Amino acid sequence: MKVRPLHDRVIVKRTEETEKTKGGIIIPDTAKEKPIEGRIIAVGKGKVLENGTIQPLEVKEGDKVLFGKYAGTEITANDEEYLIMREDDIVAVVE
Repeated sequence: MKVRPLHDRVIVKRTEETEKTKGGIIIPDTAKEKPIEGRIIAVGKGKVLENGTIQPLEVKEGDKVLFGKYAGTEITANDEEYLIMREDDIVAVVE
């Protein structure tokens, strides 16, 4: 299945969380929190303004971003998990 975001939405793939702490303690799956960091896989065309013009997105494919803990909608495509969210849900771009 191929998914393309519309308007001001982006598709984000969460980064994998480490299974060990710096001290070497292994974290079980039940204790892990979902990461709030990911990489943008696809972006929409932009936000449609009231006057009909399209405002392009500030983020682009490949950007590493931080987002809210409960942001976006989880989807599964090609046996991979992704998040679809609005650009407004993105808190920062990691450089």
